[in-house]
Amino acid sequence: MTRTIILWALVLAAGAFVLQWLEYQYLARAFPREVYVGIIGVAFGAGGVWVGWKLTSRAAAGPFQRNAAALASLGLTGQEVKVLERLAAGQSNKEIARALGLSPNTVKTHIANLFGKLEVSRRTQAVNKARDLHLIP
Repeated sequence: MTRTIILWALVLAAGAFVLQWLEYQYLARAFPREVYVGIIGVAFGAGGVWVGWKLTSRAAAGPFQRNAAALASLGLTGQEVKVLERLAAGQSNKEIARALGLSPNTVKTHIANLFGKLEVSRRTQAVNKARDLHLIP
């Protein structure tokens, strides 16, 4: 924490020094006004990009690990998890049936079971809840 405070203090001191130097140069009329405006604009733009990059950078996530405890507590079967993964991919019942080698009615049954076990009423709710519970990536 101390290192961060010292680093920011140095950055702010350097920024204040540069602004004072630019003010002196402006008063001495060493360069046209547009040059000063451009320098200040570039400095603030670069600072904004850097701050935005720092605030939005996230640590790389490790490989996905399924929440086995949630699977067990909900009582989801392997086939229901496969159907849930296909739901998350946005596939229709017929596409899921073709991909898993099931009949469309079996897929409907699995989806109805998923809705009951996850306590949801829509596909999007099921996918969101499954992601929140780390059942699917």
